Amino acid sequence: MLSIVHVLSSYGVGGQERVALDLAIGQRARGHRVGVLSLSPPPDGAMAEELDSAGAEVGRVPKRDGGVDPTLVFRLARELRAREVDVVHTHNPLPLVYGIPAARLIGATAIHTKHGKNPSGRANRYLRRAAAQLAHAFVAVSETTATQAREQHEMPPNKLHVIPNGIRLDRYAPDAEARAEVRVELGLGDAFVVGTVGRLDQYKNQALLVRAMAPLLSSRIRLVIVGEGDTRPEVEAAIAALPEPRWVVMTGRRMDVPRLVHAFDVFALSSTTEGLPLVVPEAMAAALPIVATAVGGLPDVIDEGETGLLVPVEQRALTDALTLLERDRALGRQMGARGRVTALERYSHDRMVDHYLELYRQARS
Repeated sequence: MLSIVHVLSSYGVGGQERVALDLAIGQRARGHRVGVLSLSPPPDGAMAEELDSAGAEVGRVPKRDGGVDPTLVFRLARELRAREVDVVHTHNPLPLVYGIPAARLIGATAIHTKHGKNPSGRANRYLRRAAAQLAHAFVAVSETTATQAREQHEMPPNKLHVIPNGIRLDRYAPDAEARAEVRVELGLGDAFVVGTVGRLDQYKNQALLVRAMAPLLSSRIRLVIVGEGDTRPEVEAAIAALPEPRWVVMTGRRMDVPRLVHAFDVFALSSTTEGLPLVVPEAMAAALPIVATAVGGLPDVIDEGETGLLVPVEQRALTDALTLLERDRALGRQMGARGRVTALERYSHDRMVDHYLELYRQARS
């Protein structure tokens, strides 16, 4: 049995937190002791309760306000030593900078996962590269993310591994009952629904999707946006500028996404950058066709013309792709069916858990 601790920036709802949750569930099921530490002060985000319910030992070692916190490595090391940790697994930049040195201080195995492009200034890049030198292994969630890591010289090349994110896909099996319930709850009726799920931020770029949907929206064609974040005012402004804002539903943050996606007919993503976003294979597992911008790891996930449509980060291109699937609904159903098969083959939760545990074993030997 290993004692494993995942270190996160926060307990907010996002990709890295959900990967940590799925790893915690799988690792505990295989007999390991799993904890999670956040570097943000309370109040905790919504994922803290999810992790606690999954049996992970939830805690926090908050970074102090300001720039670099020279005390955080030592405070983290003290907490990790008290937990008698064997493996420290950090997710994204801030945990890398502080969690990897703390792991090495106590003699634990240090593993890092890079979930996206993670743009930053020169000083931050230097800190990340220095910390990555100390990691036993550096994982990218897609080949595109691995290429970005190599181009930015983020880690020693011999430490780089690629482990695609895995998902508990059983939760996304098509569900006619859930579809009917959610459509009533959100007031969607029998409309054709384009949906998106994700944190509202500049990288997810939901305002672009709102503008792209503008020529299509009516009582028969609706848009649903699930998520919360800093760019909510910008998204709301884009909705307010529509001729009929009422055809867009913003749900805010929801913890029942596996249920909500069944109300969609198309899943859309208008991101400016991505790693391997979990929501796309999840939507594929729900048998939804995908329309997404061809950025980051998305071309690795979506088979163009087979499971979805890839477009540039451009309003007109998004509009045209969404129009095509609204007009040719049989095509969308065919893409969705192929997408479900692809998701089940490529993005198994068990595969991800097993690959990480094998990497831990290799790093410890």
